[in-house]
Amino acid sequence: MRYNSFNQPIGDEVKSFQNPKNPSINTIEGKYSKLEHLNSSHVDDLFTLLCAKENDANWTYLPNEPIHDSDEFNALMNTRIESQDPYFFAIIDKATGKALGILSLLRINTKASSIEVGHIHYSSLLKRTRIATEVQYLLAKYVFETLEYRRYEWKCDSLNEPSKRAALRLGFTYEGTFRQALVYKGRTRDTDWFSITDKEWPNIKQQYEDWLDEKNFNSDGNQVNKLSIK
Repeated sequence: MRYNSFNQPIGDEVKSFQNPKNPSINTIEGKYSKLEHLNSSHVDDLFTLLCAKENDANWTYLPNEPIHDSDEFNALMNTRIESQDPYFFAIIDKATGKALGILSLLRINTKASSIEVGHIHYSSLLKRTRIATEVQYLLAKYVFETLEYRRYEWKCDSLNEPSKRAALRLGFTYEGTFRQALVYKGRTRDTDWFSITDKEWPNIKQQYEDWLDEKNFNSDGNQVNKLSIK
């Protein structure tokens, strides 16, 4: 513990602090997938997978109500293509070249050196796949190693159990609940906060890479060891 001249406890010194960068990359490539800055070429794939009525449950905890009209979806995507905060990516399956989902970096605060992953909208084809995990690894690596942020956040509706489980599985630490944090879709929302810090990242990165190694999957493509960040 450090103390100042008044014998008050103070935080650790941060030497040579520089503001991190804003997201600007077009492609982040992995073994099984890649993230591409959202553009018009992704829209048709995303409309087909995200907007079918049988997938309406995937919209429950997102800001928008389910969309089934292509013009309405195109308008939303055009807004997201132009947006710098949030900065949107399409999730691409390298085997097929198809866009299977969306996520973004948002609440970009270079002065505080914090940034959040959010607007995560996975199609049913992504759930419980290597790609679903790999894109989270790729984005975290970009945040810490290229953009050089100190804090990476994940927030979700406190009733969204799958999102909370995912955050913990991916190495985020639960920090607390902001009660009545906002109103959306005509209902109240308590928001759970999670984070990873730059000091934690090297250990978490290694565990991601061990899990994503091809040796961790059998001939049927099933994982040998679960990802359980410690």
